[in-house]
Amino acid sequence: MSFAKTAVTAARRRPDADRLLTWLCVGLPLLGLVLFFLYPMVIVFLRSLTVEDGYGLANYSQVLASAGFWRATWHSLLMGGTTTALSVFLGFIIAHGLHRCAFPGKWLVRGVIVLPLLAPSLVQALGLIFLLGRNGVVSRALGIEIEIYGFWGLLIANTLYALPQAVMIIGAALVLLDARTYEAAEVMGASPSRQFRDLTLPAARFGILNAAFVCFTITITDFGNAAVIGGDYSVLATEIYSQVVGQRNFNMGAVVGIMLLLPTVVSYAIERQAMKRQQTGQATGQVRYRPSFAPLRDTVMAALALLICAGIVAVIGIVVYASFVTLWPYNMALSPKHYDITLAGGYSSLWMTIVISVMAATGGTLAVFLLGLGLRRLPRRAAQPIQVLAAMPAAVPGMVLGLAYILTFNSTATPLYLLYGTAALIAIINFYHYHTQGFLTLMTGFRQLPPALEEAAGSLGAGLGRTAVDIVAPFIAPMLVSVFFFLFMRSMVTLSAVVFLTTPDLSVAAVTIMRLDDAGLTSQAAAFSTCVMAVVCLALLSMKATLALMSRRKRSKDTA
Repeated sequence: MSFAKTAVTAARRRPDADRLLTWLCVGLPLLGLVLFFLYPMVIVFLRSLTVEDGYGLANYSQVLASAGFWRATWHSLLMGGTTTALSVFLGFIIAHGLHRCAFPGKWLVRGVIVLPLLAPSLVQALGLIFLLGRNGVVSRALGIEIEIYGFWGLLIANTLYALPQAVMIIGAALVLLDARTYEAAEVMGASPSRQFRDLTLPAARFGILNAAFVCFTITITDFGNAAVIGGDYSVLATEIYSQVVGQRNFNMGAVVGIMLLLPTVVSYAIERQAMKRQQTGQATGQVRYRPSFAPLRDTVMAALALLICAGIVAVIGIVVYASFVTLWPYNMALSPKHYDITLAGGYSSLWMTIVISVMAATGGTLAVFLLGLGLRRLPRRAAQPIQVLAAMPAAVPGMVLGLAYILTFNSTATPLYLLYGTAALIAIINFYHYHTQGFLTLMTGFRQLPPALEEAAGSLGAGLGRTAVDIVAPFIAPMLVSVFFFLFMRSMVTLSAVVFLTTPDLSVAAVTIMRLDDAGLTSQAAAFSTCVMAVVCLALLSMKATLALMSRRKRSKDTA
């Protein structure tokens, strides 16, 4: 009898405990979003309005009357549009070759195309300098002087940096095309060119549009390539850096940051709508298309894909090679002397970046897991605004978020000032800079979780905590692993979000590379870049090995 009473009492108490745990799961990550994203963005907006006697639009009037601002704006829009068009065009070629053509060596193309993601953005600019600069390999071989600094150098560097995103997004659209549609077209006598024009392009249009806006956002907000190879070609990202670091004019920097925020917010909103339209148009029960070999088409596509990949390998590979050259370009004998880095803090920033990346990945993965777990238990009306807020950080450029952090946390008016100058704050900004991607990835995993599993666990007496540990976490474990390594790798290579937060006593790897290049130590910058890429490559291999091991164990359990 006493046992029955105990069971009844536990059953009555469990809903209250689950409700409390649900609000904790939602409340803690939501508090983080408010303190470390929403609040800093409000501060940067208020600082843009701050004048000597209060608030006003004088700062905006001054910036909008500046010829330098409009020149940087025009340069940013021109660069963003040109890079987007080129990246999407080349990305479609590679994605079409990978998913709609049949040729050997696709594994090589897939491996090469991700290389720009494994390095700080400024590595592309460094590689172009070693290839096409005044003392570059190509320039010396041809005996001509190529002016790589400025528009054309920045265009090539930004295209290489944005290209992997275009390939992955367009590829995700092409892989969803139903093979039965093409079989029906062949039966009706449609030629391959007619199938491409009437079936492939219309079906992939939202993927192409999505890729275009992602590439535009990446390009218009990038700082690393512009800082290294932009030369006199000013863009909005370098204008913010000049106002804050060069002139210590935080209010004007805030105005330029708000102006940079406008096109990225518009681009992000359109990109999300394109993604929703693409997902809405997906049908269930699709048959995967398996291309058959067409000599003319596949030979041409393979040659174009491999040519583009050769350019990527050349730019990344020359950085690694230059790091071992004794004295570029006069003594090309190989030597490891450039890896003996003593300036700019030596390798301390590399080890600190690894620690910061682990902190961002661990805390970030836990935060988005708790948020996703809690949102499943909230009513739709309450969950929807939180989901919108959780997806908003992707619309904020890293430069603007970094500026918001220095304006917020470098003020003694708030207790959060204690975080300024610490590794924890850099880990926090790295997480919230990439919060949206991690959150959406885990939400995809949560949507795949059958509700019947949670219902069965609840009927057996398991509360929310026990269900989360025994049911939810094992089911979405591959997503958790992917989010952890994604946050780690992006934290290792990010520059724009953290460039304002480093101090003489605390720096990160990407900023060290920029400082070495600014000091004229280009070969040492190449050596440091190689070390960063090695760490990120090791992380990528670890992720793939972990996912493969988890998949093997799952298959073993299913067959047992």
